[in-house]
Amino acid sequence: MDKPLNRIAKAILLTTLLSSPFILSGCGNADATYAAESAKSEAEKTLAIPVEVYEARQGEIASNYSTTAILEAKEEAFVVARAAGIIENIYVEEGDYVEKGQVLAQLDPSRYELSLKKARADLKGVEQELAKINKVYSKKLVSDDTYDKLSAQYEAIKATVKLAELDLKEATIVAPISGFIAERNAKVGNLTESFQRERMFHIVQQKLLQGIVYLPESELPRIRKEQKASLNVPALNNAAIPAYIERISPVVDPKTGTFKVTLRVPNEDTKLMAGMFSEVAINYDTHDNATLLPRQAIISIDNKNSVFVVEDGIAKKREVILGYEDGNTIEILSGVKNAEQVVTVGHQNLKDSAPVEVVRS
Repeated sequence: MDKPLNRIAKAILLTTLLSSPFILSGCGNADATYAAESAKSEAEKTLAIPVEVYEARQGEIASNYSTTAILEAKEEAFVVARAAGIIENIYVEEGDYVEKGQVLAQLDPSRYELSLKKARADLKGVEQELAKINKVYSKKLVSDDTYDKLSAQYEAIKATVKLAELDLKEATIVAPISGFIAERNAKVGNLTESFQRERMFHIVQQKLLQGIVYLPESELPRIRKEQKASLNVPALNNAAIPAYIERISPVVDPKTGTFKVTLRVPNEDTKLMAGMFSEVAINYDTHDNATLLPRQAIISIDNKNSVFVVEDGIAKKREVILGYEDGNTIEILSGVKNAEQVVTVGHQNLKDSAPVEVVRS
């Protein structure tokens, strides 16, 4: 293949020769005619404009609304001690997955065991006394007042026993939900106070996450429950994660003109983590078997869109009607057929019916 500069010089030389009267007058035979046609053909090839093309393809394209969201745990729990005592054992660490009801830590139960033992002993004594009173009460040998006081005492001690059992149970710290241990603040030997604000553990359930987005009120008619969405997560190499609209707020914030939408994000493989940033695309509609082109193939002038289609080395300009856009991909409703070659690079200076040479990038 000639270098571009040599090819252009050759074309000029051939054009000059073809236009020379001396050459034309001196060559009337078949060889001269053949040489002229060859020179003309070579000149045309030399003037062909190099372009890159894209073969129109069929595929799926969606109409989306784009925004961003921070992923959140749908379920989380801050575990605090409901009983006071010294922490004897801790059975979990940060990052561990725990099931609901699983033991996380154990407080010293000695005091609660003694309290329960005393309460049960008191209850047994009152039960025996009440049993004796019942035998003579039916014969009216005991006053109603004495019987009522003993019965009330019996019920009170029964309640004391239940409270002692509850205190002993709460000396064992268990997980209120299933999930991962996000924080462990408890340490063996620490003293916990009943209902203290400091949390011993933070548990998050990450098998199902959620994302909160705020959309303009103009989008309200196009949003519905269980509508599909897609999350693009930069932390996971821009992996596309499916999501679904779970809740739609029934009110619009008058200050911002937006309404709240909650996305449900399945995460069974737990690749996602609460706190991750994600780009959200809420899917309004999807077209299957659409004719697709890259955006750079479109020429927009005076509100009209066109492309150059290469046919037998000639660039033909065609007006096109555009459909959905998704990133750098655009849908062509009319003007281009599937598998046609469309110019993507080099069309800025092209004219209709100009000769082109397709080059590979």
